[in-house]
Amino acid sequence: MNCRDHCGACCTAPSITSPIPGMPNGKPAGVRCVQLDDDNRCRVFGKPERPAFCGGLQPSLEMCGPDREYAMVWLAELERATAPA
Repeated sequence: MNCRDHCGACCTAPSITSPIPGMPNGKPAGVRCVQLDDDNRCRVFGKPERPAFCGGLQPSLEMCGPDREYAMVWLAELERATAPA
C-alpha cells in the first residue's frame, strides 16, 4: 500500500522520541511534525536524518483505513495502548 496523498496522519498522531530535524527532542502525540510540508509530505523522506521510527511505520489498510480521520483515530489508539504506564 502507498501513502495516501495529503494525509500526514502518521506524522501527527504518534509520539516520536528520537530527534527530528527541527525537533531535537522528538514530538509528542498529536503534534504535527515540522517536517511535513503544506501537502502533508515528509521533507526528510528517504534521507538519513529521518528517524528510524518513521521509516519503520509502513502504510497498511489496517492502519490507514479509508481516510485520514480513520488513520488519526487508529494511530491515537495505538499510541494510548503502547504508552508507558
